Amino acid sequence: MESNKISKTSALLVASLASFLTPFMGASVNVAIPAISSEFAANAIILSWIPTAYLLSSAMVAIPIGRIADIYGMKKIFIYGITIFTISSLGAAIAPSVYFLILSRVFQGIGSAMIFVTGLAIITAVFPPQEMGRAIGINITAVYMGLVLGPFLGGILTQYLGWRSIFFLMLPLSLLIIFITLWKLKGGEWAECHDEKFDLVGSLVYSLSLLLVLVGFSQISNDPFGKLMIIGGLIGFLLFTELRAEHPVLNIKLFTKNRTFAFSNLATLISFTGTYAVVFLLSLYLQYIKGFDPRTTGLVLSSSFVFMALVSPVAGHLADRYNPRKLASLGMMLITLGLFIFVFLDSTTSIYQIILGLTILGIGSGIFSSPNTTAIMSSVKPKYFGVASATVGTMRLIGQTLSMGMVLFIFSIYLGAVQINTDNYSLLLISVQITFVIATVLCFIAVFASLARGSI
Repeated sequence: MESNKISKTSALLVASLASFLTPFMGASVNVAIPAISSEFAANAIILSWIPTAYLLSSAMVAIPIGRIADIYGMKKIFIYGITIFTISSLGAAIAPSVYFLILSRVFQGIGSAMIFVTGLAIITAVFPPQEMGRAIGINITAVYMGLVLGPFLGGILTQYLGWRSIFFLMLPLSLLIIFITLWKLKGGEWAECHDEKFDLVGSLVYSLSLLLVLVGFSQISNDPFGKLMIIGGLIGFLLFTELRAEHPVLNIKLFTKNRTFAFSNLATLISFTGTYAVVFLLSLYLQYIKGFDPRTTGLVLSSSFVFMALVSPVAGHLADRYNPRKLASLGMMLITLGLFIFVFLDSTTSIYQIILGLTILGIGSGIFSSPNTTAIMSSVKPKYFGVASATVGTMRLIGQTLSMGMVLFIFSIYLGAVQINTDNYSLLLISVQITFVIATVLCFIAVFASLARGSI
């Protein structure tokens, strides 16, 4: 019993540290975007690809990585992921151009996918069902702590040490996680499907289809390539569903035969599509329109994530005792309200209104995430933990990528490929307002997706 306790504690520690790392990276870089733009003289479209490349590469590989982890072992893939993340962080820190930085972000995204897919799956494999909600709540709290400290420390680091210091900070943190994993998680690999084969063809079709759809969405205004890529990607997904592999990379029956799994993932997808771009947009708004420095911007943006971190473990604990459907749906209602407040942003909006919107958004996200994730992971058999965990991550990443794709699309219409300056601040403000209108509508729809999962 004692060794089992140590195993659970160690697994939760390692997974939570890693869960802190990847969102911290994303949130801190968003605050540094104007500084990166200044150094490389990059236009608004190129700047949007700095977070998008990270998300896109993660989304492409998450499902295949989850399947590989189920076959070859969670811990092995976890360590490989941390290693790739560490090396690519160094590459980003010494990037000589914005294009090299974007390439480094691609590999960071791949390493990040390997980390978060296996981290959540390890927790699910180690903790019994009656403790799973609490463990997932703690893990999601670590995610939100990364989001809390990301804008705050990212702003301070950018202002006093330069944006490259954010990437240098990742090196000792990543090495610490590798050390703890090798020291504390000895013996366990959690490979439930070690006797099954990896579906390489299905993985390639899936990844390339997703790439075409997401890149096509971001380029949809550039006729005809954007539309053609989306059509090609959708055809690829149809082909993917018709493949008849003995051990498919993603068992489609998880969606068609499992209502809870399907609608919980749909709610995740829509919610992140609506909310992810908030930090990016407000970072630009606060620094360009309101004239805040990176440190103050990071402090303001952190207010949302503080409430996420405070509420998430409580929501996770409640999800062990009550129906996650009602909790998650309540959270999504609050997210919608928080986004609605930002629809009315203009140059005279008070900082108190912005903090109010961020606070409501943070509380809603905290209430939504833990119960929703618990519902997903509780609805599948142990042999699908890796793929289910990867599916959660993929829905999140696709949502985040679509969120940035939405920004790219709107920016390309109103701003174009120009550097942001005082001459086009009014166009930037219009772009921000339109994006928040669309985000609010999407999350309102997600309320009904959350309710549609039925009793759990």
